[in-house]
Amino acid sequence: MSPLLALGLLVAGLCPSALCHPASSLDGESVTQEDQSNGTRVDDLRMAASNADFACSLYKQLALKAPDRNIVFSPVSISMALAFLSLAARGTTLTEILEGLKFNLTETPEAQIHQGFRRLAQALNQPHPQLQLHTGNALFVSGALQLLDRFVEDAQVLYASEAFTTNFQDSAAAEKLINDHVKRETQGKIVDLVKGLDPQTVMVLVNYIFFKAKWKSPFDPQDTFKTKFHVSTRRSVDVSMMSIEDLTAPYFRDEALSCTLVELRYTGNASALFILPDKGKMKAVEAMLSPETLRRWRDSLKTSRIDELYLPKFSISGDYDLSGILPRLGMREVFTSQADLSGATGSKNLTVSQVVHRALLDVAEKGTEAAAATGVKIIPLSGRMGPLITVNLNRPFLMNIHSTVTQNTLFLVKLVNPNQA
Repeated sequence: MSPLLALGLLVAGLCPSALCHPASSLDGESVTQEDQSNGTRVDDLRMAASNADFACSLYKQLALKAPDRNIVFSPVSISMALAFLSLAARGTTLTEILEGLKFNLTETPEAQIHQGFRRLAQALNQPHPQLQLHTGNALFVSGALQLLDRFVEDAQVLYASEAFTTNFQDSAAAEKLINDHVKRETQGKIVDLVKGLDPQTVMVLVNYIFFKAKWKSPFDPQDTFKTKFHVSTRRSVDVSMMSIEDLTAPYFRDEALSCTLVELRYTGNASALFILPDKGKMKAVEAMLSPETLRRWRDSLKTSRIDELYLPKFSISGDYDLSGILPRLGMREVFTSQADLSGATGSKNLTVSQVVHRALLDVAEKGTEAAAATGVKIIPLSGRMGPLITVNLNRPFLMNIHSTVTQNTLFLVKLVNPNQA
C-alpha cells in the first residue's frame, strides 16, 4: 500500500464586523522582475475566469449531490490547495489536476499558474483597516518522509507554506497538532477539521481562509423581525428577517433567467452578490451558472434605489469530503495507485486518500464595533417617482462573496433553509 497524503481545505466564516488584519507571511512580497521578464506572470483576469469556472462546476456537483441542502464553500481555498498539491504531481496526474481546475495548459503553462496563485494570495492578504481577510497554507510531514529540496522550496516561495514535522503513527497527537494549528489560524472558527487520520498518512496539506467584514450599509437591529422563510411551496420556517429601506445599491432584474440580483458591499475590497430566483426557478438558474453568466450579471448591475430589502439572519456550515466529487471534474488518477506525486519525494510512492473542506458562514446586522450605535432614519415624505423596488430574500437564494480587487469568488453559497445547521 502506498503511503497516504491527505489534503485538508478549510474556511472560517463571514460575520459582518470590522477587525484589524493579522500579519501574513505573504505580506510585503511581490513577484520578482525576473519572473515578469520571463513571461511567467499569468493574466489575473484569466486566472479569475478559470477559478470562476471551477467554482461553478464544483457548485453544480455539490448541488446535484444534495439538492435540498444548504451549500457553503470557498472556491478560492479549494483551488489554491489543489494547485499547491499539483507541485508534487507529474505526468497525467498533474494534467488532470490543473485541467480539473479549468486551466487551459496551452494558454497558461504550469509555472504561470503557480505564480498566479502566489500573487492572488498576496492580493488577498493585503492589510485593510476595515476588512479581515487572511489565507495561508501549511504542510504536515512525517519525519520519515524525505522531501525533495525543490518541492520544499517551491512550497515556501510559491505558497508561503509553513512545514511541521508530524508523527502520524500517533494519530491522536497528529490530529491535535493539525487541528490546533487550523483553530489558531481561523481564530477558533474551525475545530476538528481532521478526524480519523489513517496511520499510513505521511503528509497533510492544509489551506485556510478567514474572512470578516462589516456591511457598508448595516442593518438596524431594531428593524429585524420574525417572519416566514419559504423553504418550498409546502414548507416554511420562522426566521429573524433583517430589513433596510431606501438603500442605494447595484441591482439587476434578469428577465431571461427569471431572477433578481442585488449587491451589498462591505467596508473593504469585498462584496456579496445575492441571486434570488423567482419561485420554482432555482434549478433553471443553477443550470445556467457559469463564468459567462457571472460576468453578464456583474456587467448588468446598475446603481439603483432599493425601497425595501429583506435578508434573513443565518449561520450555516458545510462539511465536505471532496474525494468522490473531484474525480467527476477530471481529477481521477491522484486518488488511485497510479498517482504520480513524485515531485514531492522523487518516487511514485504517494496517493491522496482524502480531500476535506469545511466552511462556516454567519450573516447578521452589523459588526460588534457598531453594536452600541444608534441609528435614526429620516425618510422623506415627498412622493416617490417611478416603480418601487422591493427585494425580499424570503425563499432559497444564492450568494457570491467575492474580492473586488481580484474578482475571485471567496465563498459560494446556496441558502435553502436558514435554520438548517
